[in-house]
Amino acid sequence: MAIKLTDPQTDRAPLSVEGQVFEITKAVTFEAAHFMGAKPEGHPYRNVHGHSFRLEVTVAGTVKPGEEWVQDFSDLTAILAATAQKLDHRLLNEIDGLSVPTLERICVWAANDLRAALPGLKRVELARPSLDERCVLVVGSTDPCNT
Repeated sequence: MAIKLTDPQTDRAPLSVEGQVFEITKAVTFEAAHFMGAKPEGHPYRNVHGHSFRLEVTVAGTVKPGEEWVQDFSDLTAILAATAQKLDHRLLNEIDGLSVPTLERICVWAANDLRAALPGLKRVELARPSLDERCVLVVGSTDPCNT
């Protein structure tokens, strides 16, 4: 007697996303300049210089009822691009809150700018790919060294 094999395309349980928590991530790039004015005279960071930045955010949540996703990626892209546009081709030191524009401060600035539009914001990453540098802010976390 031959065994009838099931068809993997049709003979399977439907996938369910209900109750699952997902993280979705999107990144955009921008160019900006900055300087570190507190550095001693002659230090290279004291001079105005520019970088290519990559801003990436992660949003966590469940699939919304009646939809098939946590958040529409086109909406997420527009929100993230609006934040990056505020930094693009700017001298970061001139932006309110970024007088000392370290990666850490830019991450916090971006998180504050994004928080209202992205209630599920979980992580903000800022990178300078050409230098192999990045900083990650885990939104809502506390310092593990002080616990």
